[in-house]
Amino acid sequence: MIFESLAEKLQNSFKKLRGHGRLNEDDVNSAMRDIRMVLLEADVNFKVVKDFVAKVKERAIGSDIFETLTPAQTVIKIVNEELTALMGGTVSRLNISPKPPTIIMMVGLQGAGKTTSAGKLGAMFKKQGKHPLLVAADVYRPAAIKQLQIIGEQLDIPVFSQPEGTSPIEIAKKAVEHGHSHANDIIIIDTAGRLHINEELMQELKSIKAAVTPHDILLVVDAMTGQDAVNVAQSFNGDLGLDGVILSKMDGDARGGAALSVKAVTGCPIKFIGMGEKLEALEPFYPDRMASRILDMGDILSLIEKAQETFDVAETKKLEKALRRNEFTLDDFLAQMQQIKKLGSLDKILGLLPGMGSLKKQLGDVNLDLKNNKEMAHVEAIIKSMTPAERYTPSIINGSRRKRIAAGSGTKVQDVNKLLKQFAEMKKMMKKMTAAQGKKGFKRLKGLPKNLGNFKLPF
Repeated sequence: MIFESLAEKLQNSFKKLRGHGRLNEDDVNSAMRDIRMVLLEADVNFKVVKDFVAKVKERAIGSDIFETLTPAQTVIKIVNEELTALMGGTVSRLNISPKPPTIIMMVGLQGAGKTTSAGKLGAMFKKQGKHPLLVAADVYRPAAIKQLQIIGEQLDIPVFSQPEGTSPIEIAKKAVEHGHSHANDIIIIDTAGRLHINEELMQELKSIKAAVTPHDILLVVDAMTGQDAVNVAQSFNGDLGLDGVILSKMDGDARGGAALSVKAVTGCPIKFIGMGEKLEALEPFYPDRMASRILDMGDILSLIEKAQETFDVAETKKLEKALRRNEFTLDDFLAQMQQIKKLGSLDKILGLLPGMGSLKKQLGDVNLDLKNNKEMAHVEAIIKSMTPAERYTPSIINGSRRKRIAAGSGTKVQDVNKLLKQFAEMKKMMKKMTAAQGKKGFKRLKGLPKNLGNFKLPF
C-alpha cells in the first residue's frame, strides 16, 4: 500500500502530542525529531527532510498556532500544508497544444515501465475522446516494439513503427507526419532507455527533441528505487529539460521517498503515478490529496471520482426507485454488489476514507480484494441459484428450496439461511431510513437497533 509505512509512523508521532494543553518548544522539538527520523526512513532526500522539518518547526512554534485546534491537530494541519507544498502544491497538467497534434516524449531508464506508461497514457486520452498514436522509437531493446504493439491492440490504439534499421530520429519525424495526415491529436513517442545514464542515450534523446519539438517530455521513474529515482530525474532534467515525471510502481512502494523528494530536488512536477499493472492504472498526481492520504485524513474527492467512473447511473437510479417503493429485491442487491466489485480492492477504498488507517491494520490478513473475494462469490452463487420468483419474494423460500439453492450454489444450507436473514435485516433498515427522509433527516430514526454499528453485509 502506498505510503503505508510512512503514514503509520507519522500517526504514532502525532499520538504523543495528544492530551497536551498547549504546545511548548520541547513538545515541538520532540515531534520534529520523530518526523525527521520517519522521513529519513522513508528514503526522503536528507536536504529535503532538513528544510521540511525547519519550516514545520518555525510555523508550529510561531504564530500559526490555532486556538480552535488541539496541539496534535495544529501540528497535523501544518505538516499537511507543508507536505502539499513539498510535492508541488497543485496538480500539474500536461501541456496540450491548441493546434493538434500534441507531442509527448516518454524518456527513462530501461525497466522503469516506460512502454507500459505510454500505453496507460494513451488509454487515458482515448477515454477523454482523443485519438492517440503510440510511436515505437525504441529500436534497441529486444521485443520493445512488439510489446508496444500488443498494448496498442489491447487498447485499440494505432502503433506507428518502421522497418528495422530506421533511426529513432527518423521514426519520430515520420510518426509526426503520419499523425498529421491521420488526424491523431495526441502522439506519444516511446524512446529507448539504458540500464544506466550515458552520453549516447542523452544525445539520441536530444536529437529526437530537436527533430519533433515535443510539448511535454515526461520522465518515467520506478518509485521503488527511492533516492535513485530522484538522482535519475536530476540527471535527465539537467541534460534534457523535463516537463514532468511519471512515478511508476507506486502501489508497490510503502515508503514514498521518491514522491516526497523529486519536486523539491529537481523542480520537475510529478504529473502522474502508476498504481498497478493494468492499463487503466494511471492517476493524475494531486499533492494535496496525497498529503491527506499520508496523514490518514482521507481522499474523498478521489473516492467520488472513482465511484462516478465505476457505478452505472441507470442502475443507481433504479436502486433509488426500488428503495422508495420498498421493492428492494435480491436482484437489486446482486446488481449493487457487482458494481461495488468493480471498485477493486477494499484496501484502496479504505485508504481514501478519513481515519481508516487503524481499521486496515486491524483487518490484517482479511481478503480485501472485492473482485476475488470468496465470500462475495458465495453470495453471488447463492442468489444466482434462485428462481426469479425467489429473488423477488425471498419469503417463499422454504426448507426444500433452501436445500436446492445450497446444492446449486455449492454452499451449505446455513450459508443460504445467513444470507436470507441478513438480507431481511438490511431491507428492514433501508425501509426505516427511507421513511425517515423528509422527517428532518435521520434524527427521527426510531426503532433502529442500538448495535447498528455492528451490522454486517452478507459478505
